[in-house]
Amino acid sequence: MKKLVILGSGTGGTIMATKMRQKLPESQWEITIIDQDWQHHYQPGWIFIPFGIYTKEDCVKPKAKFIPPGVNFVLDEIIEVDPHQKQVKTKRDTYAYDWLIIATGCRIMPAEVEGMMEGWGKNIFNFYTLEGAMALYEQMKYFKKGRVVVNIAELPFKCPVAPLEFAFMADWFFSKNRVRDDIEIELTTPLGAAFTKPVAAQVLGNICAEKNVKVTPNFQISEVDAGKKVIKSFGGEEVPYDLLVSIPPNFGAQCLIDSGMGDPMGYMDTDHNTLRAKNFDAIYVIGDATNVPTSKAGAVAHYEADTITENLIREIDGQPPLPSYDGHAT
Repeated sequence: MKKLVILGSGTGGTIMATKMRQKLPESQWEITIIDQDWQHHYQPGWIFIPFGIYTKEDCVKPKAKFIPPGVNFVLDEIIEVDPHQKQVKTKRDTYAYDWLIIATGCRIMPAEVEGMMEGWGKNIFNFYTLEGAMALYEQMKYFKKGRVVVNIAELPFKCPVAPLEFAFMADWFFSKNRVRDDIEIELTTPLGAAFTKPVAAQVLGNICAEKNVKVTPNFQISEVDAGKKVIKSFGGEEVPYDLLVSIPPNFGAQCLIDSGMGDPMGYMDTDHNTLRAKNFDAIYVIGDATNVPTSKAGAVAHYEADTITENLIREIDGQPPLPSYDGHAT
C-alpha cells in the first residue's frame, strides 16, 4: 500500500485530499491528512466579526465534516518532517509517506515588531485570527472618537485586499453609528500606493479619498511605542493611533523551520509553475506555505490544486510534471 500524506487540513489541504481521493484507488493508496486543530475556520468571515455582521458560529465548523470518505484524518501536532527518510513526526506518532503535500498555511507573528506586544489586546488588535476578530468587535462597537490606524507590517500577508476592505467597512460602520465625523481612518502600508497593481491602486486610492480614508504609502514599520500610542517607521515617520488594527508579519509553519525545510520565515522554496518543492523529492506545496509570488488566499490554493493534482498523477505514472501554474488568482 502506497502512502500520500497531507500536512494541514485548511482550504488547500482539504481540496487536495478530495481531489487525490478521487484519483487514487483506495486499494492501492492510503491518504492521511494531519492537522492539530479540529475546527475549520472560514477565514474570509473573520473580517465581518468586528462589525457585528458575522459571529464565531458563522465561521467555525468541524473539519471532519469536510474531509472526504476514505481519507484518514489525524488530529495531532506536526513536530518535524524528515524528507530524506520520508517521514512526518507528530507528538504521538510517525507517518511514512511515498508522496507528501505541504499545506501548512501561514500565521501572524506580532512579536516580530518591536513593542507591539506591549499593547496587544489592549488597543492593538487584528482580524487575522478568530480570537483577534472577536476582541476587536468589543473595541469597535462603542468606539466613538479618535484615530483608527490600519497598519500592514510587511509583505507577504494573507489576502492583500483585506486591509482596504477593513478600512472601507470601518467607514461604513462608523457612519451607520453616526460617529464618522469624529473618527479618522488611516491606512499605513509598505506599498507605494493603496494596492499592488497600478490600475487597481488608482481606483482604490480614489475610493479611499472619497471615503476620507488617509493612505500613507511606503511606511515600513520599525516599532510600536505602546505608551505613547504611536507607530514608527524606519524612515523616521510617526503615526499616532487610538486604535491600531494590525496586519502583523506572516510566517510559515514552525515545523518547517524546525525541519530545516523552510526559509527563515518558514515558507517552502517552491517551483513557481509546477508547485513541486525545489530542494526535496516527492513533495508538493500548496497555498500560503509556498513562496510563489502570488496572493496568499483560498482562491490561489484552488487553482494551484489543479496543477498539483495533474502533476502528482503524472509523476506517479512516471511522467515529468508540467509547468502549468501561471500565478492565477481571483
